[in-house]
Parts: sequence; C-alpha cells; structure tokens
Amino acid sequence: MKRPSFQQPLEIHVDPKALLRVAGAAILVFVAIVLGSTGTYIVQPGFRGVQVTLGKVTPKFKAEGFGFKQPFLTHIQPVSVRQQTRTMPAECYSSDLQQVKAQVNVLYRIPEQAVVRIFQEFAGDPFDSLIAPRVQEALKEVAAAQSAEMIVKRREEVKLKALDLARHKVGTNFLEIVDVVLYNLSLTPELEHAIELKMVQEQEAEKAKFTQTKAQIEADTAIIRARGEAEAIQVRGEALRASPDFIRLQIVQTWDGRSPLVVGADGGGSLLLSGDALKRHTPTTTNRPPRAVPFPRNP
Repeated sequence: MKRPSFQQPLEIHVDPKALLRVAGAAILVFVAIVLGSTGTYIVQPGFRGVQVTLGKVTPKFKAEGFGFKQPFLTHIQPVSVRQQTRTMPAECYSSDLQQVKAQVNVLYRIPEQAVVRIFQEFAGDPFDSLIAPRVQEALKEVAAAQSAEMIVKRREEVKLKALDLARHKVGTNFLEIVDVVLYNLSLTPELEHAIELKMVQEQEAEKAKFTQTKAQIEADTAIIRARGEAEAIQVRGEALRASPDFIRLQIVQTWDGRSPLVVGADGGGSLLLSGDALKRHTPTTTNRPPRAVPFPRNP
C-alpha cells in the first residue's frame, strides 16, 4: 500500500523595488490630485473672487474663469455681482402721527470695484447690516413729511423720494440700489374708514359741481339763443320799416299756391284768408261754401 504524496507549497517571490515603485506612483498621483484641487480655482459667471491668503485679503478681485492659487494657503471667496432682490417689512409714521406699515422689495447689486471692500466690511452680504437700515431710515424721513392719506395716494412719489434718499445714504459708488417697490400699505381701520368717507364726499362734490356747470352752460346757451332771436326780430322789424316791399316778398315766399279769400271783418275792413285757414275756421256741420263779401266801395 502506497502512502499519499504531498505537493510542496508554491513560493511567491515579490520584488521589493517594484512594490516601492508602485507605491511611489500611487502617492504621486494622490499628491497631484490634491495639489490640483487645492492649487486651482474657478470663478463662476456672475461672481467675482476675493483672494484670502492666511487671513490677508488681496486688494484686487479675481475675474470669472479658471486660475491658479497657492495650495492650502490661499482661499478664493466668491461674491455675487448679479442683481439681487430682498424683502423687508417697513413701519413708519406720517406727519399726522398715523402708523403706516408696508412691505418693501429692495433690488440691489454690488459693483465689481466694491467687491473686496464689501467682503471685508460685510462678509459679502451687505443687506441686513447696510441696505435694510438705510432704506428703513429713508422711508421714515419721507413719510414724516407726508400725511397718511397722501402716502397712500402718492405711493409712487414716496417711493421715488425714498429711493433717492437711500442711494444718497448708502453711496452709489459703494453699493447700487436699483429700485425700491412698496406694496401692501396698511393703515389703522379708523383711518382707512375716514379716508374712504372723505373720498366718497369728494366724488359727490365733483358730481354736484359737474351738474352745476352743466346747468350754467345750458342757461348761457339759452340766453345766447334768445339774444340771437331778439336781434333777428329787431333786424326784421327794421327791414320792414325801411322797405314795405319786404312784406310782399315774405308773402310770395310763403304762398302755397292757393288763392286767398277775402272775407268781411268787424269794423268794416276785410281779411285775406287762405284755403287752409278758412277750413280751420269753418264749422264741420255745414257743407255750404262761405259767402264772399265784396270789398267796400269808397263813397
């Protein structure tokens, strides 16, 4: 009976130099990746970069795009130069000591020449510490010179004055306030009722004034018409007195083509009646034609 034979274990020989070369290459790749990520920067569009090296800020900002910096020592802080919009509540008092509340939208942007200064003084966001207090202060100063009713009626004028004053307080070279929008103006319920009542009274007064003006115009028109008719009658009378033939002309112009009838009249005179006038004066119960009366003869 044969005994089982055991195979000898395989021996793997590793070259220490090759292992060191692989480890060295891996370390070099890792270092290259780290240096590449910490030694470069990218500033996105609409932003400017502020370079900070060991706590010291470089006076010149970094433009948008790709660049190199010192690894581990330098940090590039992005600051937006796009237009931004922030909402804030506002509360002020009018010249008649009425409380006015409103919501304010502030549109602003940071000029690129002020990026480094804004970052140093306000950590890149100047709204809460600079813009909001200045806008609030400007609104209070403008509202203090207007009554509550005028603030509601002249909202656009109040906005423009507050915008100009806020720009002056902040400084146009330091920070650009593009616009200020006021909305949701609210007053006390008593004041709102009083303003509404006053507006109704003003509308009624305007309506009454319009009615009075209309009546005055109609009266003036009637007077002018009557004056014209009186003058026309006066001219016609003067024409009749100056030219008796004018009467015959008027008779001819108004004749309807029918021969007039001569009838007797009280006092021994005679009248000229047209056929239509005779029909109007003739009773309807008789069919007899009217009796003609001859002209009286002179003795």
